[in-house]
Amino acid sequence: MKHICISIILLLRVLTISSKSYSQDTFSAPEGLYFGLKPPCMVAEPFAPDIIFQKGWELGGVHAPDMKEFYLTSSLDVPFRPLVVSFRKENHVWKKYNFYSTGGNIMYSKDKYIERTDSGWSEIKSLGAPYEDIGIMRLTASLKGTLVFDERTKDGNGVLRYSRIINGEREAPKPLDKVINTGKWTAHPFIALDESYIIWDSERDGGYGDSDMYISFRQRDGSWGAAINFGDKINTSGEDGGGYVTPDGKYLSYCPRCNPPDFDRMWVDAQIIETLRPK
Repeated sequence: MKHICISIILLLRVLTISSKSYSQDTFSAPEGLYFGLKPPCMVAEPFAPDIIFQKGWELGGVHAPDMKEFYLTSSLDVPFRPLVVSFRKENHVWKKYNFYSTGGNIMYSKDKYIERTDSGWSEIKSLGAPYEDIGIMRLTASLKGTLVFDERTKDGNGVLRYSRIINGEREAPKPLDKVINTGKWTAHPFIALDESYIIWDSERDGGYGDSDMYISFRQRDGSWGAAINFGDKINTSGEDGGGYVTPDGKYLSYCPRCNPPDFDRMWVDAQIIETLRPK
């Protein structure tokens, strides 16, 4: 598959999941939830190019739920052996650490997850069957605990699935509607915290080139609406995807892949989503 989604928890076993297991870099960034950067408007801009971009691949950049930590994976000159980088806000200043630390009470990585405890973090846990038997590249969760995830397949016809919590029990995964599961390279879903929309990338007829980013809005009857292309303000003639919205709902971050191997992240005002919402 063309799409490579490298997990931000790949090195947790090595790094022992201890808040004291990191080493501090000399980097520090200005105060503010977004490294002191001037926020973008309705035109996408590179996200913190002087802070987080490095030679090589920069993938999977994501804010922790409490907005006080930011993570990305950078391969530098070794694309398939990524380095996990964590930016943490401490004493009103953003600091960079070379080792992994997470935010929020639960962090998912493919079929694995960890939970925050009084003393730090739990051991790595598995979601168990059938998740561990599915080639998951990205798994996201809503505030209700609904999981939405992809499946890496050799033929490129990836399937997005979901699993809800019903009466305190997690249901078996089910494929999302055909309005979403259509086309090739369907992958990297993001479900809104309130489950009002799903963002993903796929290669479809009528797109701008390779894979484009799409969005589907929840309908009043609970179904998912038609897939809507993000348009040429986001999508390019290359592979575009990996979209997610920051936990405060203000910005859409994504990865334009028109110039591999430098997959730099972009960000844009999340109001661009509202411009796509059917009236």
